[in-house]
Amino acid sequence: MNAIEIEEAISALFDKPCEPETFPAEFLEAFGNKTTTIKRLQSAASLSDIDGAVLLRNNIHLKVCQEGQVSSVFNQLKTSSTTTKNKVKFILVTDGATVEAEDLSGDAPLVCEYGDFPNHFGYFLPLAGIETVKQIRDSSFDIRATSRLNRLYVELLKDNPDWGTSENRHEMNHFMARLIFCFFAEDTDIIRGDRLFIKTIEQMSDRDSANTNQVISTIFRALNTKPTDRINEKLPRWTEQFPYVNGGLFAGKVEVPRFSKIARSYLLHIGNLDWTKINPDIFGSMIQAVADDEERGSLGMHYTSVPNILKVLNPLFLNDLREQLAVAGDNARILLNLRKRIAKIRVFDPACGSGNFLVIAYKQMREIENEVNSRRGEDGRKTDIPLTNFRGIELRDFPAEVARLALIIAEYQCDLLYRGQKEALDDFLPLDSQNWITCGNALHLDWLSLCPPTGKSVRVQSDDLFETPQDPTQIDFENEGGETYICGNPPYKGTKNQTPEQKSDLESVFSKYKGSYKACDYVCGWFVKGAEYSNQTPAKVAFVSTNSICQGQHASLLWPLLSKLNQKIFFAHTSFKWANLASHNAGVTVVIVGISVQNERKKYIFSEDREETSVREVENINSYLSPTGDVFVEKRSKPFGHFSAMTLGNQPYEGGNLFLERADLNELGEKVKGAKKFIRRAYGSSEFINNDERYCLWINDDDLDYVKTIPFIAKRIDKVYEWRLKSERPATVAMASRPHQFCEMKSGRSNTLVIPIRSSENRPFLPVGLLDSKSIVTNLAYAIYDGPIFNLAIIASRIHLVWISAVCGKLETRFSYSNKMGWNTFPILPLTEKNRDDLSKCAEDIVLAREAHFPATIADLYEPDNMPQNLREAHERNDEVLERIYIGRRFRNDTERLEKLFELYAKMRINK
Repeated sequence: MNAIEIEEAISALFDKPCEPETFPAEFLEAFGNKTTTIKRLQSAASLSDIDGAVLLRNNIHLKVCQEGQVSSVFNQLKTSSTTTKNKVKFILVTDGATVEAEDLSGDAPLVCEYGDFPNHFGYFLPLAGIETVKQIRDSSFDIRATSRLNRLYVELLKDNPDWGTSENRHEMNHFMARLIFCFFAEDTDIIRGDRLFIKTIEQMSDRDSANTNQVISTIFRALNTKPTDRINEKLPRWTEQFPYVNGGLFAGKVEVPRFSKIARSYLLHIGNLDWTKINPDIFGSMIQAVADDEERGSLGMHYTSVPNILKVLNPLFLNDLREQLAVAGDNARILLNLRKRIAKIRVFDPACGSGNFLVIAYKQMREIENEVNSRRGEDGRKTDIPLTNFRGIELRDFPAEVARLALIIAEYQCDLLYRGQKEALDDFLPLDSQNWITCGNALHLDWLSLCPPTGKSVRVQSDDLFETPQDPTQIDFENEGGETYICGNPPYKGTKNQTPEQKSDLESVFSKYKGSYKACDYVCGWFVKGAEYSNQTPAKVAFVSTNSICQGQHASLLWPLLSKLNQKIFFAHTSFKWANLASHNAGVTVVIVGISVQNERKKYIFSEDREETSVREVENINSYLSPTGDVFVEKRSKPFGHFSAMTLGNQPYEGGNLFLERADLNELGEKVKGAKKFIRRAYGSSEFINNDERYCLWINDDDLDYVKTIPFIAKRIDKVYEWRLKSERPATVAMASRPHQFCEMKSGRSNTLVIPIRSSENRPFLPVGLLDSKSIVTNLAYAIYDGPIFNLAIIASRIHLVWISAVCGKLETRFSYSNKMGWNTFPILPLTEKNRDDLSKCAEDIVLAREAHFPATIADLYEPDNMPQNLREAHERNDEVLERIYIGRRFRNDTERLEKLFELYAKMRINK
């Protein structure tokens, strides 16, 4: 379940009277607990030691009590030994009139009226596996409002299917944006009167909803008409109290979709929410999904947390502003210069979505400006920061509209906070009509024309705030001569997932440069465009990106080009999860990279460990986000030095017909005594790490005539023949002439080393194993055939893991091994005979230590907190021997390891 679905279920539960017998089960079900879990909980003896209470281990301890007993029962649950014993996260008590609850991790207790609980449901999102930050918990309103708007949107499309077509979708989305503004405006007294907008609709529209659309259309006309012109426009008297809004928000068509009775009731219910609680930080990113058919199914998953956005904005420029503020102290002249600087800063998000980055940047800058004003004794001063300094590009029209609206709301809320209600209201209306968000394809538009350097722009105004010209014209900034910061979270898609249009977008960016770009992720286009921009006018660029751009082949494709465009990395945030509001959603793994033409004196690397962020000041940051010299690791066809060749395991391409399960093995063994000769144990990544049993038929040409006399095997061979003939790959079709064999038939004469392609980043060492000559490695792992065992010592070392982590691509944060990028490029000094002997002994000790814990799997043995002591010691000895070969002692840390490896790689590449 996502947050929207949970809100709907909680609202339905708390809209009806509390039923003591059913409430606990319904509450748990609302937060995504399975029906089977709840039934098991109801049928089993309660884990609680308090009569009538329900306890779900690692989850919640709750009870419905008699009226007036909430506080006493709450204390019983909190002090109960079963609460501690079962690691309960939350306690909750209600008597149907009030609710008292607490997050035992340390948050302040929650006390509210029973009917008001849905306004606080975000407090309990961790019950659904949604890890929250305070901003989400405080944004229950935004989630509720999004849920209601979604219901209204869907209901309106039922009765107005023509409004859902591609031709009219823009009008529908524009209508929703107007509604949102009206809801917010009437609750904040921008539209003065007691809920004037919604009460007018309620009073003037018929209960059967027949004229609801006409009433709303008339209100929209009034909001776009000056009071002096309303008589000529023949507007009814009941519209006189509505203000003139202007700004193009209500310009153009004022058609409104037809309302059913259900849609009208939804509208009135939405209007009665408290829209003063709207938070543009979160609201925009969720509401954009309402208008997108593909995204509506994942409604509520589009939240981008403020802390994550600040991971971009703080090191990009906000930290510098705060440092300047600290230096200024109470010096009026320095404070004035800082205020002038802030007023000229331009923030440009060329993939702005619903404006999250722009809104947060605006609010943070207003906060700093307000502190400047306060220190200068100018509290309540009108801001010098114009909204037009916050520019954006968005491909879809509705998010672009929401971005403009979110900025308007943010401006009003900041004025309210820093200047007071009267001043905020006096300056808010009428809105101006400047157009500062462009709807279009960022990889085709000219960023310099949309965010022009000083002195090269002309001022334009749009008749419609939400209409962007087909050919966007240059737009002047109110304050010229300032700094420009480009930021955001552009879309990232690997080359296999890109649409033909997206591939064309990348071509339009990269075609002017030499070299290959077709393997680049979609997000790379934004980095190149940002680099081009900053070469024309001073600017700094920082984007959130998939972590793949700083790994594997990306590091040697994208970053050499950015280097030619004079870009240097001045800050980076290494891999972390960019989570959303989906239940149990791990989020996408990203990095943040800041680039600039200026070679900044101070450079910073940020990293996370168990949600704690650390920062290091470094002299340089290379394309692998390592604090070492600039170097680009390229694929090699063979390894450096003394290493044996590593190849991908055997490619089967046989439709699964040459593989055997345990049941097949038993059947074949019972029927044919000599069948074992043709059966081998097969290993891919999972089979080796988890000891999953898998077998395959391994038949030499000399044995073909014999195996055809075994019906079971003959049938399997026939199926392979048929499967390969149907293939669209000519090479596979050609292999139909050898249906008894894999496409490759490689195996070790004495032994084989197996190296999984994918493995967990949580293990302290990379998994590698020694197999006998009868074992087969599939194409889901790498293999070294009949190589010296010291190769195992190298692969199992900490220093090799550090190298693989840096230069090979990753799947999310899991290691993704590569022979050409990882093994063949691994730098090592020449090994003496003694070195090889010592490393061979270390490898043997590692293997023997594992065998001592048979039948424990690799997954079991390398569990970080439960690794057997003798195995850990064997690895420690291995690292000691290997690292002394490099520098005569153990490395102090992984940073030192990586610095040495990049230094060696640069030398070995020159001397290859």
